[in-house]
Amino acid sequence: MMSVSRADTSVVGRWWWTVDRWTLAALLALIGFGYVMMLAASPAVAERVIGSASRSLLLAKQVVFLGLAAALMMAVSMLSPRAVRRVAALGCLGALLLTAATLAIGFETKGARRWLNIPVLGTMQPSEFLKPCLAVVAAWMLAQGKAAAAERLAEARRGLGLLHPQLYWPAAAVALIGVVAVVLKSQPDIGMLMVVLSVFLAQFFVAGLNVILVGMTGALVALGGVGAYFVLPHVRSRVDRFLDPSSGDTFQITKAMEAFGNGGLFGRGPGEGRVKNALPDAHADFVFAVAGEEFGFVICAVILTLFAFVVVRGLLRLVAEHDMFVVLAATGLLAQFGLQAFVNMASSLHLIPTKGMTLPFVSYGGSSVLAIALGMGMLLALTRRRGPRLERGVA
Repeated sequence: MMSVSRADTSVVGRWWWTVDRWTLAALLALIGFGYVMMLAASPAVAERVIGSASRSLLLAKQVVFLGLAAALMMAVSMLSPRAVRRVAALGCLGALLLTAATLAIGFETKGARRWLNIPVLGTMQPSEFLKPCLAVVAAWMLAQGKAAAAERLAEARRGLGLLHPQLYWPAAAVALIGVVAVVLKSQPDIGMLMVVLSVFLAQFFVAGLNVILVGMTGALVALGGVGAYFVLPHVRSRVDRFLDPSSGDTFQITKAMEAFGNGGLFGRGPGEGRVKNALPDAHADFVFAVAGEEFGFVICAVILTLFAFVVVRGLLRLVAEHDMFVVLAATGLLAQFGLQAFVNMASSLHLIPTKGMTLPFVSYGGSSVLAIALGMGMLLALTRRRGPRLERGVA
């Protein structure tokens, strides 16, 4: 642990004494597990998919991405709330345009257009970066709505229709979410869409805005899930196979459950896993199963505890927070982080239908790792202890 004097007034010194070091340590521990799981799962996948000659290239690539993720998270965590808002606004606009561009110039994989080929960087999934930036921008819009309502509290009410001043900003937030929903549905990426809508619903609830609109948004999320089942064949297939394994191919989830069974309490040992040699997405969507086989229930419980710790501690840091923007933005980022981890681990354990969603910081993937680092950097920045000047975003 680094040692910095309390008298140090440099940017790093002030950051060190104001950042939540426990949350930072938990996030760095998850990045450490990412390195371990990369060494455990990636070689088998690389040898099966691209050949043993290029195995070191796959490992080196993820080492670079994890290193960049740690650096990005630390750098973003030094920003003020105002700077976080600006970065999120620019990131949201850019990511939304790039996500829309995938429909025209993106390449298709497994029936979906979610990726762009970027020179030098390789493939990128822009919607991964859209998630954290959108959560912060939506939080700012909802906070503006709350501020407008407070300013007009002493005024005579002139009706509570959708054009009432306090609803301008929430309506704009709903419109933005609607645009994002249309783009994600067109790719299609229903899992990402459900996460975005669920996070926005959580923020809407915390903001305490118009209960009718909160209920309508929740109903739309539920109806969207039902509609996806009847309209999209791949969604219906996954749900059917979850409810009735004999209705289709359940190879991956069967192998994942076999891996957990083989691992037992303490695992077979590092590098001793066998299921990863046959599991297509052992390094990505089913990396938790590889952890279960090689390191056992104990290490899986540690990983689960780290995710829970980040979410619970982040929420506890917000109890004494008075800035509505900070509360809503941090709530969205935490809900997103926790929900993504839950979906990945629950899918691997066959508790919910399978969904191609990475385990934050642990699964292989450049776009995912960097986007999560951006979101967690924003969270650390927003939950830093701030004086009056910093609360206004001056410093």
